Amino acid sequence: MHKKIKRAVGTVLLTATLAATACGSSEEPSAGGDVSVWVTSGTDGVLKSSQERWNAESDSKIDIQFFETDPYKSKLRTAISAGEGPTVFHNWGGGGLKQYVDAGEVESLQAAFDADPEAKDRIFPSVLEGATIDGEIYGTPYNGVQPVVIYYNKSVFEQAGIAVPTTWDELLDAVSVFNEQGIAPFSIGGASRWPYLMWLAYLTDRIGGPEVFQRIEAGEAGAWEDPAVVQAATMIQDLVDAGGFVDGFASVDANQGAAEALVYTGKAAMQLQGAWAYSGTYLTGAPEFVNGGELGWATFPAVDGGVGDPSNVSGNLSAFFSISSKASEADRKGATDWLMNDVMSDTYVDELIDSGAVPPISGIEDKIAASPAPEWNQFVYETAERAKNFQLSWDQALDAAQGDALLNNLEKVFLKTTTPEEFAAAMEKAAQEG
Repeated sequence: MHKKIKRAVGTVLLTATLAATACGSSEEPSAGGDVSVWVTSGTDGVLKSSQERWNAESDSKIDIQFFETDPYKSKLRTAISAGEGPTVFHNWGGGGLKQYVDAGEVESLQAAFDADPEAKDRIFPSVLEGATIDGEIYGTPYNGVQPVVIYYNKSVFEQAGIAVPTTWDELLDAVSVFNEQGIAPFSIGGASRWPYLMWLAYLTDRIGGPEVFQRIEAGEAGAWEDPAVVQAATMIQDLVDAGGFVDGFASVDANQGAAEALVYTGKAAMQLQGAWAYSGTYLTGAPEFVNGGELGWATFPAVDGGVGDPSNVSGNLSAFFSISSKASEADRKGATDWLMNDVMSDTYVDELIDSGAVPPISGIEDKIAASPAPEWNQFVYETAERAKNFQLSWDQALDAAQGDALLNNLEKVFLKTTTPEEFAAAMEKAAQEG
């Protein structure tokens, strides 16, 4: 048997889960099996440490495979459809997870959380909500809260003699100044398309409030053609016209760190990107730049006349681990045991913080303050905790078909091959056909 590991979220009683998965069988559960785990890159070091720690102390053995984000999505869908999926799989919650749940592919973790209420209570409610489908919990977070923020090069701003914009009008003024100095205002990995989503999500929220996307997510007729969506797309094209993005932005690969490199080398002033970029790219790609205090960060600007609260954030609530319902009972036991006893353990939380991530766990303010990057971590922690609304990234909140349609049509907005009205109409059609 594995040694009991002290956790930040309490100690789970796995018998409740096993009873549920064994359909009331009175037989003694088998020993933990071999657990395959598929995950996207970004928390590699922490997860490898967890794997080594767990495999040394437990009967079950964890085997983690890492993938890049874009190929992972299609690989997972294909594997699960073929009945060859992993025991544990990474997901972003929301509509993507719901599809797998509706198809009967995901094991509920509700019994495990019910057996240990402290585990549920310690996780940020807004985060756990992302993996809650029809009132049941189907995933548990394994990395930090990941709001999308503006990263910026402090030296570039100092040389330009301007302040970081807090309103959209100030942002447009900054764009003009940087263009005059031959510096790209914003870096963006357009070749990967998903970074485009961040602009649409924030502008729609700032203009019309979170209710606009909530209606889209609920599938209400006409929701995509809300004036806030059209105005957000219009403002994106205004920014493109103003030279807001680096030349050739449509060919920059977001998965290779190229967009971040433009910022830390001073070729671009800013980047709108998720919190994952701090530890995943900035800290690893340019540690002297980060540790030397040259990297700055800020929340997305307010839009004059908009009704959205400036504290609202968009991004990934966290990433989640879910368990395949098709795995053997032994593998499901081993997976649940690992997720509830090592993931987000005290050691795990400490290593996440050391990596630059901010665990979605309440009551760790002292750990955040004592972390190697207290200013960054406190910013992310407070941004997530204080947000009036934390909206999951749109492509993850929606089902896969609508998410793909969104990426395709939003790319046309940025490339200016469609109008804002045509974009809204195309998305409305995709939503109704879905």
